[in-house]
Amino acid sequence: MVVALTPAFVGVLFVIVIVSGMVNGLAGFGFAVVGTMALATVVDPATAVVVMIIPMLAANVTLVSELSTDELRSCGKRFGPLVVSALLGTIIGMIVLDALPGGPLRVGLGLITLGFVASQQQAVAIPSLGIEGGSTLGSAPAMITIGGVSGLLFGATNVGVQLVAYLRSQDLSHGLFVGVVAMVFVGINALRVGAAGLLGLYPSLTVLGLSVAATVPAIGGVAVGSRLRNRVSSRLRRRLVFGLLTIIGIRLLLGGLGIA
Repeated sequence: MVVALTPAFVGVLFVIVIVSGMVNGLAGFGFAVVGTMALATVVDPATAVVVMIIPMLAANVTLVSELSTDELRSCGKRFGPLVVSALLGTIIGMIVLDALPGGPLRVGLGLITLGFVASQQQAVAIPSLGIEGGSTLGSAPAMITIGGVSGLLFGATNVGVQLVAYLRSQDLSHGLFVGVVAMVFVGINALRVGAAGLLGLYPSLTVLGLSVAATVPAIGGVAVGSRLRNRVSSRLRRRLVFGLLTIIGIRLLLGGLGIA
């Protein structure tokens, strides 16, 4: 799909990126889900996925800075198998992305988004997917399996809620959880930038340039959200994030079905 780079489209993109950054700064996750799903309502979903990669990278780099050097080293060693397998799964997902038709992909993204929201009605902060934590899920084989499957979905859709759920199950403090999630996605998205270029997923150099430019509002949004994190209750954070995702999910589903 050819993207018409009108002032209106650029404005919409920058608003989406700012809001996504604020959500990510507040909750520690959500940039990819909110940003990609919202953008997919106005452009081809495959284009939305690749346009959001670089802003996602910038947003997570900002959050990684909240981790100390010792925390980075410790978490990198602890979650190494998860990150490596997620990287491999992500590449496969990006290869599949280029072959997915727009309509069905919108429907799939809408269903994933609404399913994500529905899982929150069990009074958990993020999708649990049956994960309760424990030594078994902390083992290397478990991390390799979870990372590979999650990476596959993330590469094709920018949806990484399984990785978020797994990390949440590992009994991390909220501040450490935010930093570790960001660390994992920095590694994955840094690889995805190069992979997207090699696979020819960017529609044009102009779209690539726009994606790079969107890092500025992304970083700004994260900064605002991070400042508000300790001033907003977890209950209100969930309501804001999942209310927004519900609207986006419905819009995607209707659009994919040709209703709106």
